[in-house]
Amino acid sequence: KMLGKVLCTVLFVGAFPSPAEASQGHISVVLLGATGDLAKKYLWQGLFQLYMDQVSSGHSFTFHGAALAALEPGQRLMFDVLKKLSCPPDEAPNRCAVLKDQFLKLSQYHQLKTAENYTALSREIEALLRQEGLREAGRIFYFSVPPFAYTEIARHINSSCRPPAGAWLRVVLEKPFGHDLQSAQQLATELAGFFREEEMYRVDHYLGKQAVAHILPFRDQNRQFLDPIWNQHHVERVEVVLKETVDAKGRTSFYEQYGVIRDVLQNHLTEALMFLIMELPANVSSAQEVVQHKLQAFQSLWGLERSSAVLGQYQAYDSQVQEELQEARGHVSTTPTFAGVLIHSDSLRWEGVPFLLTSGKALDERVGYARVLFKNRAYCPQSGSLRDAGHSQCKPKQIIFHFGHGALNTPAVLVSRNLFQPVMPKDSWKKAEARSDLHVFGQPLSDFYMYSPVKERDAYSVLISHIYHGRKDFFITTENLLASWAFWTPLLDSTSRQPPRLYPGGVENQHLLDFEMVSGGVAFTLAEPAELLSPSGQTPSDFRAIQSKFRQSPLVSAWAEDLISQLASDMEEAALRSVARSGQFHLALSGGSSPVGLFQRLARHHYGFPWAHTHVWLVDERCVPLTDSESNFLGLHRHLLQRVRVPYFNIHPMPVHLNRRLCVEEDGGAELYARDIAALVANASFDLVLLGVGTDGHTASLFPRSESGLEGAPTVVLTESPVKPHQRMSLSLPLINRARQVFVLVLGKGKHDITTLLSRVGREPRKWPISGVSPSSGQLVWYVDYEALLG
Repeated sequence: KMLGKVLCTVLFVGAFPSPAEASQGHISVVLLGATGDLAKKYLWQGLFQLYMDQVSSGHSFTFHGAALAALEPGQRLMFDVLKKLSCPPDEAPNRCAVLKDQFLKLSQYHQLKTAENYTALSREIEALLRQEGLREAGRIFYFSVPPFAYTEIARHINSSCRPPAGAWLRVVLEKPFGHDLQSAQQLATELAGFFREEEMYRVDHYLGKQAVAHILPFRDQNRQFLDPIWNQHHVERVEVVLKETVDAKGRTSFYEQYGVIRDVLQNHLTEALMFLIMELPANVSSAQEVVQHKLQAFQSLWGLERSSAVLGQYQAYDSQVQEELQEARGHVSTTPTFAGVLIHSDSLRWEGVPFLLTSGKALDERVGYARVLFKNRAYCPQSGSLRDAGHSQCKPKQIIFHFGHGALNTPAVLVSRNLFQPVMPKDSWKKAEARSDLHVFGQPLSDFYMYSPVKERDAYSVLISHIYHGRKDFFITTENLLASWAFWTPLLDSTSRQPPRLYPGGVENQHLLDFEMVSGGVAFTLAEPAELLSPSGQTPSDFRAIQSKFRQSPLVSAWAEDLISQLASDMEEAALRSVARSGQFHLALSGGSSPVGLFQRLARHHYGFPWAHTHVWLVDERCVPLTDSESNFLGLHRHLLQRVRVPYFNIHPMPVHLNRRLCVEEDGGAELYARDIAALVANASFDLVLLGVGTDGHTASLFPRSESGLEGAPTVVLTESPVKPHQRMSLSLPLINRARQVFVLVLGKGKHDITTLLSRVGREPRKWPISGVSPSSGQLVWYVDYEALLG
């Protein structure tokens, strides 16, 4: 199987360059997991397509299939797959036969199990190249293996199988990339210890689907038409949908770990949505520009909460889990197989436009699409029949990127004729014939300009070609990955115990999964039929907020989302009482991550909050510019202030940035804030102060053994934090204790240890500043979620 013998036998058909002609060098492709399902279905065919496309490119190739199986059985399994490879219909049969024969001769199987196996593979590649006088261009390692194996394989490649200096390395990684933000961060950190960012290609195969890959080029090529209408004033809503008729049978072990949101929404549908809503970069082919604009789009999205989603599970799923995973007969899974999620952006372009992401198994059809539906401002006095005869402005206006399957059974781009005739690249997209028997969203195809690919290509073939060419813009970077998980993880956490709606599957679902937008969230349109409830006839009841005492003060405890809901309601009630009493409400808010969900709740659900009479103050601030991502005020602005109508003169950021410098004592920022409080807040007594608790027992920016702020006359002080940014400005403990009400919010397992400690200690603010919070003539209430309280 020496490469030289192969080269000699194929030169006469022009199927492969001679050693002298292979001027671009040699590429070794190593497919790990070469006998697995993904490799059998897609990857080997994709690699064969790469070989057919690039055989005369100036590169020479060898293909190394690898798995844990021993040489003889592994080789047999792999070549059984290779013998079934096929050429595209337009490939000449003779050339196809030669290319397939040579591809098989250039492919070999290796058992890769130990460090020695990887060393041996690298030596074999080097020996082959020396023997044939070829220069090494690079190596591609395709990880078609479970993610738990990534780190060990990465270590072996990095230590024993890297190409020599001057040759590139491309490592291809398949999803899932973690199952939440923390696990994704851990995996990313581990891989970063072995590979540089530019060496890693994380695959989301939806980015290889032709209709998805064409969203950005379409927007770019049609800027003249889209610029005036691609915004909140013209777009009614955006939908990204993937429906499947198959169920999870045979995959329940995977599905029990991941569910539909992790499997489809967090990656495939989110990526398609980002292409639709991100600001267009100047160069849509620049991987760096595309990623930066994606990250900006992620930052504009509202955080998800439990009411942002509806979840379902097809009826047979439980029995399949019991059978395949040997679970007890009474086992009940809460893993969703259907999800509908409502997403909002606060960007100027998209504010108020709903984005709906929907996916599920055991549904009535197999189809995927992204659809932009435009508002219809027209009124047409002609009759319906006249309207239907032409391209009336009263007909729906939409742009559809049809991923495949469904009634069209092909990738396609459709634009309503009453919008505009799009610009499409003629070398890759062609006008499709409008079949009179087909309808899309109730409209005949004749209502659309419709385009389909000149040549349909499998998503994996497209992506493998991009890997060969080093096109990073079709892959998921670490930053992109972590931004997506940061967005989806709060929803996954808040719905982890939520029982999904049961549905029978297929056409029998009828309207059972229909959902509608209600009060900033979504809800199923129909009540759940009693016969579809759990065997006992009831769904598990939600935990109610329980009340008791914590450190001799009232305690409210519940699951995090219920707790935040209760806290927001209590804050609104306190505000209304204060306004009724004095005409105004002075509210001091803490920064950090804990109150983000609360701020979003107040903005979305509490329309009766008396914002017009509310003064918003900060409890503490980091000594950074207010535009810095570390700024508490910026977080407060992003999640609350820009979404509610607080008079701008009622907003009081801390003056940490004076005279073009930060928190310099001589500038008197702390004294300035103290004077403002004294001038505007009666008796310097806030109506409500919201605090959090650090794992070390700090609150506001008052840290253990702080030299200022724990006692004494100053009401606003400069302090030092043990973590960056070190300099802070904070309300003092004596000022906090003058408030009418103080609410303390404590969330998450990470706060369990300090919560337990605080339940046992007395008032020792030098050790634990939060223990010194005790309003002299007001009320202290603790809001602690179950995870912080019970661990």
